[in-house]
Amino acid sequence: MSQTGYVYDPLYLDHYTSYHPECPERLEKIMSKLRETSILDYIQSIPPRPATVEEVALVHSPAHIEDIRQICLNGGGHLDPDTYTSERSYDAAMLATGGLLCAVDKVMEGKFRNAFALVRPPGHHAMPERAMGFCLFNNVAIAARYLEKTYGLERILIVDWDVHHGNGTEFTFYNTAKVLYFSVHQSWIFPGTGWTNDIGKGEGKGFTINVPLEAGMGDIEYETVFQEILYPAAMQYKPQFILISAGQDSHHSDPIGSMRLTSLGFENLTKMVMNIADKCCDGRIAATLEGGYNLEGQALSVAAIFNALSGLNFNVHEDTGVKRTATVSPMFMNDINEVKKIHEKYWDFDMNKGMC
Repeated sequence: MSQTGYVYDPLYLDHYTSYHPECPERLEKIMSKLRETSILDYIQSIPPRPATVEEVALVHSPAHIEDIRQICLNGGGHLDPDTYTSERSYDAAMLATGGLLCAVDKVMEGKFRNAFALVRPPGHHAMPERAMGFCLFNNVAIAARYLEKTYGLERILIVDWDVHHGNGTEFTFYNTAKVLYFSVHQSWIFPGTGWTNDIGKGEGKGFTINVPLEAGMGDIEYETVFQEILYPAAMQYKPQFILISAGQDSHHSDPIGSMRLTSLGFENLTKMVMNIADKCCDGRIAATLEGGYNLEGQALSVAAIFNALSGLNFNVHEDTGVKRTATVSPMFMNDINEVKKIHEKYWDFDMNKGMC
């Protein structure tokens, strides 16, 4: 079995408008970086297919899907101040969703241990009846529902490290235990959701874990969140598949976010998720591209993620000139302990328990 697959198609570049941070150059720079570092020689292409309307309708209303199609047939246009379509955006969005589904299939079939869908437009803000936050269809949410329907999976973990909270993904799974949605994100920014007390409802109570962080958090804080909160909860949940909403706008260079992650930080977070996958679900991971708007910072971070996924050791780490800190602040730990306190009736955060 090959280790790592990737999804890419030039059609993803045909979703564009003028002067927008979510631009085709994001993918072009990523592909250039993967070639430049030779990582592309060690990972294998997964050709995408368009998702069917029925597959997208696992999450979105038929009316929403048709609205996007009709707007694009008429040449596209802005859906809100942030979210746009162009003539081929519907086709690109269907291929983005389908590309992630292809990645999921190949991992489930055992052709790859893991895969990364380098697709756009992104998805985690898209609501069942509304496009928003640069997103048309919620790729990761559709993939989770697809895993439920096609493969009968009952425990899917979604890890979302985009700097923005994935409100569309949370909304989709807020009432179910079939998906454990974990999001670590910057607080007090768009879309203004994802607070610590938002933990799910009904059967889903406790299966949404939000860790909103103050601006300025970096590698050590994110790794602490994964170690102290994600790891023990995931080990008790025992996911059968892990999906990653991989948004690299928490990188220190990003013009939209205010976090301080480095490419090495993204590599370490990926390894921590892989550790969970190795122990719980035979390593099965499919990541999908979300945000990330500094072209070089995003490309380096994606290369670092591939470094981890494929067990490579290429030098893809920037020199920030800032010494990596080894400790976190008491205020930060207070925030982490608050998350634990809210979720303690659902998860035991003792690291030695719940092993798969």
